[in-house]
Amino acid sequence: MRPWILTTTALGLLALSFAQQPAAPAKKKAAAPARSQGLTVDSIVAMVQANLSEDLIVTRIRKENKAFDLSPEEMIRLKKSGVSDFILQVMLDPSVEVERLPPAPPPPPPSDPGPPPAGEVPPQPAAAPSPPAPADPGTLTAGVKPFTEVGVYYKKAGEWMEVLPEVVNWRTGGVLKTIASAGIVKQDINGHIPGPHSRNSVALPAEFVIYAAEGVAITEYQLLRLRGKRDYREFRTITGGVLHQKSGAMRDMVPFEGKKVGNRLFTVILPANLGAGDYGFLWLGAAGSSGGLTSLSMGKMYTFRVVE
Repeated sequence: MRPWILTTTALGLLALSFAQQPAAPAKKKAAAPARSQGLTVDSIVAMVQANLSEDLIVTRIRKENKAFDLSPEEMIRLKKSGVSDFILQVMLDPSVEVERLPPAPPPPPPSDPGPPPAGEVPPQPAAAPSPPAPADPGTLTAGVKPFTEVGVYYKKAGEWMEVLPEVVNWRTGGVLKTIASAGIVKQDINGHIPGPHSRNSVALPAEFVIYAAEGVAITEYQLLRLRGKRDYREFRTITGGVLHQKSGAMRDMVPFEGKKVGNRLFTVILPANLGAGDYGFLWLGAAGSSGGLTSLSMGKMYTFRVVE
């Protein structure tokens, strides 16, 4: 009986020890996932800058089904952040249907014309226009170019003819008149041309062109009337310029006007009332230098005869 008592006592002590232990805490429930707080202006900017497509961003806004109350400042900020007008319209009203234009199709590739038919020359690209040629000294404004040498020309039957020059023999026509401050000698001189008449005949009104030497002005030419003698013609002129001169050298000078029409080219129109007779264009050239024509014995003159 004693062993039974010991067994009963041991079982009682074991039950008492379990009864004194604290109860295990109840297992906690799993926490529910946090609910999204909804879209904000910053979240829209973040999606755009993450290069999400417009359709995906619009779908997310419409899923929220809540219109944004955007101030003008917020709209400007969204626009500067790269948000398109299409997304802005959906943000203001998720239910609106915005029509978007389809992107323009790419241009078609250039068609290959293929090889040309046998015997046909393929078209060549147009050549670039050549730059204008520099003005030729012997070209008129109208494009006529008959002048290659310095001289005098006249129009006859619509064509330009050369006025053939004649040799002039000089002699001084009196004592020394005046000496200019630059040392230029001004004096009367007489010119003698062999033959009773010029070989060049023109009808009035007559048109002339003077193709001058480089640097020569039309005012350096004189138009002189030739006085006929038995077997020669003579005239009187003056060296060193004719301004303010009242000597007898002015008797044979005929006033005329020359118009510049090109580089070194001048036109002269002689009126119908000029009168018949022999005339000549004279360029004294170096005759105005110190010493005048006293050192020269001959020159040339572009003579012509006016016929009625």
